[in-house]
Amino acid sequence: MRVKWGALVALATALALPVPPAAAQAPVVLKVAIVQQIDSLNPFLAVFQSSTEINRLMYDSLTAYSARDQAVTEGLANRWEPSADKLTWTFTVPAGKRWSDGQPITAHDVAFTYNLMLADEAARTANGGFVANFDTVTAPDPATVVVKTKAPQVTMLALDIPIVPAHVWERVGSVKDHANDRMPVVGSGPFVLTEHVPGQFLKLRANKTYWRGAPAYDELHFVYFQNSDAAVRALGKGEVDLVNRMTPAQFDSLAGKAGVTRNRAQGRRFTELLVNPGARTRTGEPFGDGNPALREVAVRRAIAQAIDLDALVARVSLGYADRGAGLVPPVFAQWHWQPSPEQRRAFDPAAANAALDAAGHPRGADGTRFGLRLLGRAGRAYDEQAAEHLKRWMADIGVRLDVRLVSDGQLSEETTAATYDLAFSGWAANVDPDFVLGLHTCAQRPGADGRGGATDAHFCDETYDRLYAEQLSEFDEGRRQDLVRQLQARFHDQVPAVVLAYDDALEAYRSDRFARFPTQPAQGGVIMGQHGVWGYYGAEPAERVAPAPRGWGGLAAFGAAGSSMLMAIVVYLRRQRATAGERE
Repeated sequence: MRVKWGALVALATALALPVPPAAAQAPVVLKVAIVQQIDSLNPFLAVFQSSTEINRLMYDSLTAYSARDQAVTEGLANRWEPSADKLTWTFTVPAGKRWSDGQPITAHDVAFTYNLMLADEAARTANGGFVANFDTVTAPDPATVVVKTKAPQVTMLALDIPIVPAHVWERVGSVKDHANDRMPVVGSGPFVLTEHVPGQFLKLRANKTYWRGAPAYDELHFVYFQNSDAAVRALGKGEVDLVNRMTPAQFDSLAGKAGVTRNRAQGRRFTELLVNPGARTRTGEPFGDGNPALREVAVRRAIAQAIDLDALVARVSLGYADRGAGLVPPVFAQWHWQPSPEQRRAFDPAAANAALDAAGHPRGADGTRFGLRLLGRAGRAYDEQAAEHLKRWMADIGVRLDVRLVSDGQLSEETTAATYDLAFSGWAANVDPDFVLGLHTCAQRPGADGRGGATDAHFCDETYDRLYAEQLSEFDEGRRQDLVRQLQARFHDQVPAVVLAYDDALEAYRSDRFARFPTQPAQGGVIMGQHGVWGYYGAEPAERVAPAPRGWGGLAAFGAAGSSMLMAIVVYLRRQRATAGERE
């Protein structure tokens, strides 16, 4: 064989020539639209769904729920073992996991977080129910956390508490006053918060040393919009990549739109109407200014009976929801409660009128019995539309309704202060029902200063508390399911709130920019609002690297592959040179 020596030398020489450096690759950014304000970046204080979601991206918990089927999986701990009497739980925090500043994550961080909650009332604001039954928490060595409880606690693998770095938080003087906004915020999750402009945006960068592995893109931005209309328009223009909490009309409008993929899932949220039952602190002092008539359960039941839940699902949710009943949405079928025919509260204005007459609230000369104030979120289509229906239905039973739509922050402040009669609200239930049930215990009411509790409806009921304590210690799942359903039935009967609907999750994303988002659960699940980080963490860019340009830039982009080819040619040339004489 005759070797084309000159051609090979020329090619090798060309590849060896110096080339201009390639242009820096622009970061891949996932932009997410949010319409709910951030109440706090402090994980001990944050209760808004938007804030909770961001805190989960920054801080891991002790255990997690898998994306595939929501089964308990590794968090900061990779092993756990209860004692025979279920009063002592031992967790193993393996070596090798690190905070975003490079410091090791140890059992000391876990013990510090839980003990801070036990010692500081403000630190129990968001998730205090999880530790209310804790006796002691210790870290005998860097890999071991030991939690002793006062009574058996079935939720020990469902502690949705962000673990904070002790070496940072030990220097925090006051938890209730700490904004947690010193950038970059040290965390353990897949993203690190680097910038926050309230009411405008939050920016996070990928944590390249995350123990599960770095995300497949560089930055995650949450962009704030005043309402979902503006957010959906931005998605259509390609200004954001992911949107949720759309109205049914907005969701339908995106059908068939180029570059956009929709996702409809059975959500884990419910929408409710709070009915102020008369707020009191944990020590029994009354506060707030709710209408005294609402302290009567007969009046609260009459109001609930005058609300047509089926009409709200059909006319406001346009069928993208299920009729409300208990506190746990039907997506968690094993815990969901549906009333029996005897318990079901049918829409019956005539019966509601009769009940108000019997309760001693006659109509006046103008046909009105009393007036109530209704609070809702400005810019939220559901609140705006449902309020109009409620005004008509309440008028039918002689109740004058004054509607006021306010910001997220103001709504939170007024419901916390109990300066309302009726108010639209809602919560997302966890995989384990304990958290959403625990919001309604007497212990979740605020302290004397109005702080420290996470009550949803200012409800306190001896029967409810007894059932709650029983389910918390019940390890037989069938028996616990029965107790959880009894709890929901009691809540429904006492009416501190009316669960209006279980909303479908209506989401859409720019599939021309991001090819895939993991859902939770894998079949029919949600992208945003997960019980975890998978939707954001596992997002896959549609095109991570742009096509290489022609010419010298293309050779520069060739990089390692070009170097490898050059070396192969050099080796080949050397071998051919050594054997060329024999073959001639």
